[in-house]
Amino acid sequence: MLCQNCGKNEATTHIKQIINGDMAESHLCSDCAAHLGYSDVFSGFGLNLSEFFGGFLGDMMPSLSTGNAPRCPKCGSSFDEIARDGRVGCADCYRTFYDKLLPSIQRIHGKIKHSGKTVSAAPVQPKEETVEEKIEKLRAAMNDAVAKQEFETAAKIRDEIKALEGGEN
Repeated sequence: MLCQNCGKNEATTHIKQIINGDMAESHLCSDCAAHLGYSDVFSGFGLNLSEFFGGFLGDMMPSLSTGNAPRCPKCGSSFDEIARDGRVGCADCYRTFYDKLLPSIQRIHGKIKHSGKTVSAAPVQPKEETVEEKIEKLRAAMNDAVAKQEFETAAKIRDEIKALEGGEN
């Protein structure tokens, strides 16, 4: 979704305002949000989340030179930028910097394996038989009926085969 203010950049700040019971939504890029005065929600509390989360990442690694640092192929973030800002650029950053982020995630969350509720897998549906497979089974049953001299059963099976093949009874 593009920024509603400039119409150029991707909207990263989403604001909902309720005034006299009417809700208005705004979708802004980070530049327009900063220009319009929408900044970090926690800025007035004396708590800088960038420094807080960046501290988890930054103290475990020495300062890297950003010249040759590997970058995320999707958003272009380097691990040094993630450690400095305390923000991961995109979902692909987790794959790109998995080895470097894993200790920090474990330190923040206490564990790295999910232990909550999970969605149970959908029951496996049996594969539907194709028309050709049904016809082959019916032909085998018809041949078996003929061998046992059960001609009425064989005739019924023959009619089913014709119906499946699109022929008339």
